[in-house]
Amino acid sequence: MTAEDLTASPSDRGTVLVTGGTGFVGSHSVARLIREGYPTRVTVREPGQEAEVRAALRQAEVDPADRLEFAVADLGADRGWADAMDGVSHVLHHASPFPSTPPETEDDVILPARDGTLRVLSAAGTVGIQRVVMTSSYAAIGYTVKPDNHYSEADWTDPDTKGLPAYHKSKVLAERAAWDYTRAHGDIELAVINPTGIFGPPLGNRPSASVGLVKGMMTGHMPVVPIMYFGVVDVRDVVDLHLRAMLHPKAAGERFIAVGGPSISLYGMAQILREHFPAAADLLPSRELTIEQVREAAKTEPALRDAAALQGRIPVISNEKARSVLGWAPRDVAETIVATADSQIRLGRALPNGG
Repeated sequence: MTAEDLTASPSDRGTVLVTGGTGFVGSHSVARLIREGYPTRVTVREPGQEAEVRAALRQAEVDPADRLEFAVADLGADRGWADAMDGVSHVLHHASPFPSTPPETEDDVILPARDGTLRVLSAAGTVGIQRVVMTSSYAAIGYTVKPDNHYSEADWTDPDTKGLPAYHKSKVLAERAAWDYTRAHGDIELAVINPTGIFGPPLGNRPSASVGLVKGMMTGHMPVVPIMYFGVVDVRDVVDLHLRAMLHPKAAGERFIAVGGPSISLYGMAQILREHFPAAADLLPSRELTIEQVREAAKTEPALRDAAALQGRIPVISNEKARSVLGWAPRDVAETIVATADSQIRLGRALPNGG
């Protein structure tokens, strides 16, 4: 890919294939691509999911006109991927299983994440697509303790880390497999985006764990929160980083952390919400559990295992590479948290009396 590609019009760059187009990031990617004029093809597991994508575009007030098409392909099977890639110039690979409850076995999450990624890369390479941008996760970077708690793209989570959730392990193994594949096959470029916690206004009705977290706080379902610090990034900025990585010549062969700013705690998030939405003050979390309390509760509550694994650490997560190499400029973390809450209020899911 040459620098001239950055000046070409979207319609001249060819069709972009988006996997996982019904998801939180994927729906925003489709809306952004179409808004900018890209011919866009979205993979769905079954034809009925096309309606979800179109509904998300209506919510985003984006008219796809003749720039949207669909292909049926599943991460768990080879069938459909060759046809999905036909005539495509770039791929944004967002699709990956995200279980709402702990899976029965790790392989229920790991195999479709890893093998599905390899199917996408193999099909892309077969038809001559030059670059795939893959959505990985900060889970593949920062869930193995470092003495200084500083994390950059040079770091990797050890998949054998004690207590590492299956989803986190799946992200490590899928990304490792992707890099191994591209090293072995010189016919395709890979760029990887590693987002921290993704917040912001959702499109469509699919549940998002992060949006659900803010909704839970705003509706009084979380009177206390575990001590837990993590990075936050706006979904719209995640999409922006994917598009930059899709086009920039220096993105090939690189991974980029997507984080909006310094790590924040759940209680700190509640404080931001309390400041901007005073009507919710009595509903928002008023107390923070200690790490000892979190460890004890995590023995019987799977949802707290992530917090227990982080051990109350405050990770220092760098976004310098995305900023300096790709010119990325993310929103402030507080702005993102407020936008997430605003979206829930607009949809009638929080503060029904208007806040």
